[in-house]
Amino acid sequence: MIDLRKTAIYSRKSKFTGKGESIESQVDICRTHIKKYFTDVEEDDILIFEDEGYSGGNTNRPQFQKMLKECRQNNICKIVCYKLDRISRSISDFIKLTEELKLHNVDFVSINDNFDTHTSTGRAMLTMTMVFAQLERETIAERIRDNMLYLARDGRWLGGNTPTGYRSVETVGSVTVDGRKRKAHMLEIVEEEARLVKLIYSKFLEYKSLTQTETYMIQHDILTKQGKPFTRFALKNILQNPVYLIADEQAWNYFTAADTEIYSDKEQFDGIHGMMVYNKTNQQTGRTNVINAVSDWVISVGKHTGLINGADWVEAHKLLYQNKSKSYRKPKSNVALLSGLLCCGHCGSFMRPKLTQRRNKDGELIYDYLCELKEKSKSQKCDIKRPNGNELDRLVCEEVKKLAADTSDFMKHLKRGLRNMDYNNESYQESLKHLRKSKTKYENQIKNLLQTLAQSEDSAATSYILNQINEIDSKIKAIEKQINEYLELANSNTSSEEDFEILSEMLSNTANYIDEMTVEQKRNALRSIIHKIVWDGENVHIYFFGSEDSQIDLSNDEISRAAEIGLQMKY
Repeated sequence: MIDLRKTAIYSRKSKFTGKGESIESQVDICRTHIKKYFTDVEEDDILIFEDEGYSGGNTNRPQFQKMLKECRQNNICKIVCYKLDRISRSISDFIKLTEELKLHNVDFVSINDNFDTHTSTGRAMLTMTMVFAQLERETIAERIRDNMLYLARDGRWLGGNTPTGYRSVETVGSVTVDGRKRKAHMLEIVEEEARLVKLIYSKFLEYKSLTQTETYMIQHDILTKQGKPFTRFALKNILQNPVYLIADEQAWNYFTAADTEIYSDKEQFDGIHGMMVYNKTNQQTGRTNVINAVSDWVISVGKHTGLINGADWVEAHKLLYQNKSKSYRKPKSNVALLSGLLCCGHCGSFMRPKLTQRRNKDGELIYDYLCELKEKSKSQKCDIKRPNGNELDRLVCEEVKKLAADTSDFMKHLKRGLRNMDYNNESYQESLKHLRKSKTKYENQIKNLLQTLAQSEDSAATSYILNQINEIDSKIKAIEKQINEYLELANSNTSSEEDFEILSEMLSNTANYIDEMTVEQKRNALRSIIHKIVWDGENVHIYFFGSEDSQIDLSNDEISRAAEIGLQMKY
């Protein structure tokens, strides 16, 4: 039976350098190999997959994944690559790949390594080569790690974002035998920021809570060095950073007990210098960095001055761990519709749903919408009233349903806008007609003048004709500019008309089916037509997509009183 599946060529290069085996040369080598050893494969039977700028450390590459998808759909019978490590440098990834290729009856050929999985010898040799490829990769990683450890033991700042409280200053790291100076960087204290760091540790040890520490910072208008309000995340980054830790006896005892790898003698823990840490985080592409266990850290005494004594830093670190182990998320409403849309009219913060223990007449747990800044500052920076969430969600849905009616003010506004656009378009087209007519007239005049110029031998007349041609040409250019402006206006109106029609259709569909939608479907429907909702403490203002300036502020005369808390909400 003839196999009608295609043959794939895969090529990869980590980055464009102009050197080595380029993407193009890899493909050419593979084509030549296919023509020589697989004579039944025609040019049309070859599929090319190229990934440039992607590492071989993992297989999360767009073209590689596309190729795998074709294999799973039984469209590929063979994969040919120039070299094994073009596919992957990880043996675990490659073993998974070969198992999947075997499942879909897809052969694999590596030209440079002389492997073909069609044979048992090729399969065995392929696995062995991958073992050595991974060994080489791990050796390189160990070499890099050893170099980093050397730099850390030397007390250097290894780069990255400079921690609050310090600045990075350039120094001479070493001098080569031929007298050349190698640059290095050290941390130098910034007094104002250092006082801020000490305050954060002091308040956290006092409150024993990140949330309360965050509240204190907000209430006292204390900002980060970037000028932004402190968040729990920003505070936690400072509190768990060992760079602030003074290398003293308590620090030595803590890391020794934690079985941390220490690259400094105990005598170097002098109660003055801070700590340098390697392998503090587990960094993976596409994922949030995770703090490794203290036992996995590699530490040394740095050359910068520490800020927090060992007892306080260790206590803060233990509190963070304890709070993490017993932390829980506050219960949030799973039926609230406006989270992410509703904003505070006083401070601009988002308003989030907060469950109460009360129930309404329908037996539903009542939830309010609470301003984030109000909650974090304990009402000191914002004191806006909390709207009843159940009632507000219902009223917004009802308003959307009313807006979709042909008789609603909003739909009248849309239709009025469409009529204005039609009128403007007619006006633009009429203006364009006159402009084009004038342009044609002037172009004909230039043609006549050119004919006259060709017949004229009088130098004085020639000069006069040329001046006329130049004047008329200037008029033509001015007309062309006007034509382009009117065309842009006409195109803009056409685009806006489409926006209005789309919004009208979306409103109509939402109004007809919103009562039958699930909670998640309602959320998505509202987000598709509403830009934002602003609560000012008494009234609600809804801003829709697709209108002038992307917003329409709706405010009807009808006032609905929200049950439970007696707030007036006007639309």
